Amino acid sequence: MAQHTSILILMLLLYSLSANSSFQPALVLEMAKILLENYCFPENLVGMQEAIQQAINSGEILQISDKKTLATVLTVGVQGALNDPRLTVSYEPNFVPVMTPVLPSLPKEQLTRLVRNSVKVDILENNTGYLRIDRIIGEETAAKLGSLLKDNIWDRVAHTSSLIFDLRYSTAGDLSGVPFIISFFSEPEPLIHIDTVYDRPSNTTRELWTMPTMMGERYGKKKDLIILTSKRTQGAAEAVAYTLKHLQRAIIVGERTSGGSIKVKKIRIARSDFYITVPVARSVSPITGQSWEVSGVVPDAIVLAEEALDHVHEIAAFHRELTPLIEGTGELLEKYYAIPEIALKVSNILLRKYAEGLYRSVVDFESLASHLTADLQETSGDHRLHVFYCDVEPESPHEVPKIPTAEEVGYIIDALFKTELLPGNVGYLRFDMMADIEVVKATGPQLVKFVWSKIVNTDALIIDMRYNTGGYSTAIPLLCSYFFDVEPLVHLYTVFDRTTTTMTEVMTVPQVRGQRYGSSKDVYILTSHITGSAAEVFTRTLKDLNRATIIGEPTIGGSLSSATYQIRDSVLYASIPNQVVLSAITGKVWSVSGVEPHVIARAMFQRLCSESSNCNFECA
Repeated sequence: MAQHTSILILMLLLYSLSANSSFQPALVLEMAKILLENYCFPENLVGMQEAIQQAINSGEILQISDKKTLATVLTVGVQGALNDPRLTVSYEPNFVPVMTPVLPSLPKEQLTRLVRNSVKVDILENNTGYLRIDRIIGEETAAKLGSLLKDNIWDRVAHTSSLIFDLRYSTAGDLSGVPFIISFFSEPEPLIHIDTVYDRPSNTTRELWTMPTMMGERYGKKKDLIILTSKRTQGAAEAVAYTLKHLQRAIIVGERTSGGSIKVKKIRIARSDFYITVPVARSVSPITGQSWEVSGVVPDAIVLAEEALDHVHEIAAFHRELTPLIEGTGELLEKYYAIPEIALKVSNILLRKYAEGLYRSVVDFESLASHLTADLQETSGDHRLHVFYCDVEPESPHEVPKIPTAEEVGYIIDALFKTELLPGNVGYLRFDMMADIEVVKATGPQLVKFVWSKIVNTDALIIDMRYNTGGYSTAIPLLCSYFFDVEPLVHLYTVFDRTTTTMTEVMTVPQVRGQRYGSSKDVYILTSHITGSAAEVFTRTLKDLNRATIIGEPTIGGSLSSATYQIRDSVLYASIPNQVVLSAITGKVWSVSGVEPHVIARAMFQRLCSESSNCNFECA
């Protein structure tokens, strides 16, 4: 039904035409017939002919006197109906078809001149090859020229250390030549399915695969390959660039390609002077399930075509520095990451991916940082691992906290804390940052007087951590102690520090300022997806020891402690969690997925639920 409706868009355009013309319904019917027999997406034409015939029979298709206007309107209609800008209708009374010579039928001498005029080979400094091909020849032509291509083109670049493949001026070519080029830049085994081409007029499908054997030596898949493109790059050259990019075999530098077609025909509509240009074949990449047709190939590094060659030298120099950066990232993980066995695994995976050429698409420090971050997080399952680019050394986030003055204490309390007494003698305490233990001690009298004393004698307590993204973990033992009795001391959790390889059991403290809340009254903690770091440790500890009911959203899964390390002497830095928290109950490491609430609820609209008779209220 949707396809039928889209075809009617064309009909509606025809309904709106001027009444003073000699429009011929047969012209439109013939155009529909051509599309049905030749258009490479026949599934999009369902109901088209019937819709056109219905519109003609209704008598509502009016006449157009100007034939060029008719051609323009038909073009707009068919493009809009089928969402394909390649479909065009033209009025050309003096059109003379241009017969493109079939290359394999040309004499060998003429073919040789053509190839030599469309190919340029050079060896640049650092043993970098340069290969420019302006026309990709088909398999028949290649077979006819044989050793000429091998000796003068492929063998000349086969022993270079890296290759610049210039397709900026490649506007024509034969798709049958694509497998040879892809094979030159891959290994004999395994064979790679590189394209599937459907031809509508013959209703046939052809698969393109790499070749198990070929004349001459292959370039292989390990050495760097950089392809230059422009907005003029079209057809078979686009197929080459698209395939090598998505096989992660090449870096594409330049402009987005033109977005051409595998095969387009200009077909005369009946015996008129109207012609319709139709894409009669389509390409679908088995690698992506999509195509370069219409949309083109998007480069990894987008620069003006005329500047692409200069940019290549920057990328090549950058790639020569990749090895120490990849190795350095793995070394930092192995030395500092909180879970050693995962660090070793991830480090090895990074090296393997690099050896397999999976870092070829990076073109600068920013793209390398993004690529490394994605790989670190995917292979470790830890979203806290992060690599970033910074051209100045970042400041350490773990500076010694400043002890506030007496005047500043009041502002801090007003900014970070909120208390309220709810119906049923239920206390509400919201605080939005975990302060350092020295700050807590220094501000203790004021905190007890202006915050804690207002809620300590309630029958139940709501602790709102929805806006608390973390802070310092040093005060967690003291804060937790308020919710347990003096004796016995309670094992809260254990911290493993990778930098010192020490295990530290964290216990409640025997003395606190002011009155304890105790171990018997109900405590509810509200969480959100931004609750993080030390706030999570506090929440998870009370949950793990069955001291609180957690209500809200799963927390962010932040780090108790992370540090920033420079990767070798570069402008890249890695943020690496270097501590893990082990449960006092199970002895297992807490997951980086965050704290899972007992009751899942949207953070901004949480209803507290409990069997306790004291819990019959609602929290905004």
